[in-house]
Amino acid sequence: MEFIVDKPTKTVTITAEFDAERDLVWEAYTKKELLDQWWAPKPFLSRTKVMDFQVGGRRFYAMVSPEGQERWVLQQYKSITPKSHFSLFNAFSDESENLELPGSDWDLNFSEQNGTTTVRASIYNESLERLERMIAFGFKDGTEAQLENLRAVLASLQEQNT
Repeated sequence: MEFIVDKPTKTVTITAEFDAERDLVWEAYTKKELLDQWWAPKPFLSRTKVMDFQVGGRRFYAMVSPEGQERWVLQQYKSITPKSHFSLFNAFSDESENLELPGSDWDLNFSEQNGTTTVRASIYNESLERLERMIAFGFKDGTEAQLENLRAVLASLQEQNT
């Protein structure tokens, strides 16, 4: 995984490769039942309450700690080009979807070459303070753990399809 923090532009860029076809990786990023299997770094769980993957739709989910504490997040989908790109606005919220601003804009691109899929995520933060807080709270380590979870999910799905 490549993880680049660019403080002057308030952006984090993450690039990761997966030994899976783009269609499968796309499904893992866009289907509730798959997202909940990998999105949270262990020992946390991801629990999606609402998933409406379409422009103007949203994903409303909680990161759940082993003690049962919930940290709610709202993602609002802004654009979708099937199997190659989507963008969203991401912000923490309470359990009633009241946003805790500022948030961040995510831009995800999917490409495949010879059965290997590359996902490139560019995350723009509305404030430098939010970016620095995100990094201080272990965003890089959490992302690495998530992507390892995703690799395991993809391997399991590929095994089921053979």
